[in-house]
Amino acid sequence: MSIEQEVRSAALRAREAGYDLAVATRATKDAALVGMAEALVERAEEILAANAEDIARAEAEGTPSNIVDRLRLTPARLQAMAQGLREVAALPDPVGEVVRGSTLPNGLEMRQVRVPFGVVGMIYEARPNVTADAAGICLKSGNAVLLRGSRSASDSNAAITTVLRAAVEANGLPADVIQQLPAESRDSVQALMRARGLVDVVIPRGGAGLIRRVVEESIVPVIETGTGNVHVYVDAAADLEKALAVVINSKTHRTSVCNSAESLLVHAEVAEVFVPKVVAALQERGVEVRGDETFAAVDGVVPVTDEDHDTEFLDSIISAAVVPSLDAAVAHIRRFSSGHTEAIITEDLAAARRFTARVDSAAVMVNASTRFTDGGEFGFGAEIGISTQKLHARGPMGLPEMTSTKYVVTGEGQIR
Repeated sequence: MSIEQEVRSAALRAREAGYDLAVATRATKDAALVGMAEALVERAEEILAANAEDIARAEAEGTPSNIVDRLRLTPARLQAMAQGLREVAALPDPVGEVVRGSTLPNGLEMRQVRVPFGVVGMIYEARPNVTADAAGICLKSGNAVLLRGSRSASDSNAAITTVLRAAVEANGLPADVIQQLPAESRDSVQALMRARGLVDVVIPRGGAGLIRRVVEESIVPVIETGTGNVHVYVDAAADLEKALAVVINSKTHRTSVCNSAESLLVHAEVAEVFVPKVVAALQERGVEVRGDETFAAVDGVVPVTDEDHDTEFLDSIISAAVVPSLDAAVAHIRRFSSGHTEAIITEDLAAARRFTARVDSAAVMVNASTRFTDGGEFGFGAEIGISTQKLHARGPMGLPEMTSTKYVVTGEGQIR
């Protein structure tokens, strides 16, 4: 059987399994989610052993340390994956929710209700935790999911998928609502992107190259999750101690994730005091600062380029510049941002309002770390990704964003 045939066969099985999942009760879905969470913990040893194989292979191939970190599972990260599934189980079921409704002048009762997409194709890189997150979000929202993880995480993803499928089946749902596609070659990605009519939507989650390829080549509709060229702007009216804490947390809490700060902008009025302080704090934590002339006057700072400003580093590197005004900061962000998350640190309410109104990103923070742009932190449970597009869904994608709608119209024999 060719890869294309294998993917289409999996999609057909997902379609059939999805019909049962779409009408499953909340109690059934929640029991499956709790079972999935318990199974991850109970079978942690075999999952971690599979992950160790992926890690060893990645290190032998000279994979950068930040990518290895995204690939690595630990007992704590497995516990967090399980907790994410439990939190999804505790959330309201979006399927069947009435978005709006009315009685028309002719007596027809019209309701717009949430329904599953059907079959979701998930194409993602490195992080094996996405396997559990995507499976849980899709199951709760009534969608069967085809998971196409990266070759680098193939052993981890296979182990997690095996565990999750067994838990789902043990709780009365078809195992084929969760399937892992082969990752040995890119042929499976191509086949998934061309399975129009069998797959309802594809969601890419990974680096800029992967996302661009899926958006440009897929004939299946795509929900675009974007890269995170994230900015923190320290305003003239900032509390500088608060600003220092936010910058450090945004950049160093976990550098390999999309909501980590990649660029720092500082208003000229506070630069003399703040720049040496923030550079020292960043360098103390192992961050390389690439800055303009003001920043470069501090020992150890590397001169910045436009390419640096345009880069999602996902590493202990940050670009930095001093700007003469809030509007200049906004102009810089408009030029270089990927539309993911930006933050302003200020005690000036008018400045905060101007910034949030003029910055066009999926999330805009005021006096808060960019690391909060996350489905779990927003109270959505485990997210399936952060959308940077403007159609259908934007920002962290939780359960409602994984549904479409249909109209149910009830009458008493009315004709037009």
